[in-house]
Amino acid sequence: MTPQQVEQLCSEFRRDYEAVVREIGRVIVGQQGVVREVLVTVLADGHALLEGVPGLAKTLLIRTLAQVVDLSFNRIQFTPDLMPSDITGTNIIEEDEHGRKNYKFIAGPVFANIILADEVNRATPKTQSAMLECMQERSVTVYGERRQLSPPFVVLATQNPLEQEGTYPLPEAQLDRFMLKILVGYPNEEELLEIIDRTTTAEEPKPGVVISGRRLLEMKDLLRHVPAAPHVTRYAVRLCLASHPDQPRAPESVKRYVRWGASPRAVQALILGGKALALLDGRFNLAFEDVKALALPALRHRLILGFEAEAEEVRPDKVIKDILASVPQSAE
Repeated sequence: MTPQQVEQLCSEFRRDYEAVVREIGRVIVGQQGVVREVLVTVLADGHALLEGVPGLAKTLLIRTLAQVVDLSFNRIQFTPDLMPSDITGTNIIEEDEHGRKNYKFIAGPVFANIILADEVNRATPKTQSAMLECMQERSVTVYGERRQLSPPFVVLATQNPLEQEGTYPLPEAQLDRFMLKILVGYPNEEELLEIIDRTTTAEEPKPGVVISGRRLLEMKDLLRHVPAAPHVTRYAVRLCLASHPDQPRAPESVKRYVRWGASPRAVQALILGGKALALLDGRFNLAFEDVKALALPALRHRLILGFEAEAEEVRPDKVIKDILASVPQSAE
């Protein structure tokens, strides 16, 4: 591609992204960082885990995103009695007009473009595994027959950090399937006043379609073509290696508090998500700043802390900040 073509593609990418953000902003007050990280996840063809207390518009954000991008949307409310077939679908016996009996597949709610897995930690491990298999394979196997899920396929799961009674926390290996873990914070005073104004009056804003699903696929394809210089990729690799306590370059906090560090999926998240941030900044190249900007959401759910960290109330974000401060951009 010529420099002019690259500049035009970057401009169109940023234009469509900003149009989506503006339309979402007609419904969602504040939460700019959350919206940005959710869209980065969608553009990078990943899945995200949103954590926040009830009432912070996590469900509304995901539903609004599906409306703005003209994608099919299904919400799955995870409960202890939810079965895998309630997610994937099942075969039923159907009798035709001649009395012959045949199996007919009834698709489950996972057959949509954007899936909201609401309170994913409330379902049993067996049901969680069925959902996470769909995330990894982008397909469903029912009675030995494999059925592909139509792209784009994005799972945005939520969980409540406060109420843990009656929950089944996701195992570390399953948490690793999520590209980013996004923390949804509480609105400030001005944002809360705006929320009240929007939700307690007769008129409620309704989002319109801004881009098509096909255009979203084109944007995802462009992201994959953004070049990553070897020294930037190496930096992302060194960040993840520094999260392992047995590595000589790991900072003291990692050696003291971390039992297991980030997996190779963390590097993939940093690179792919960083490419999305580069395009949003009008650049057709991955930079150190892009990798740093995604370090917290890409690593916080992939660090397994030990008992000492729990006793001293040390959170993963604190350890990740130590890693960022200790790992140089250039190899020594």
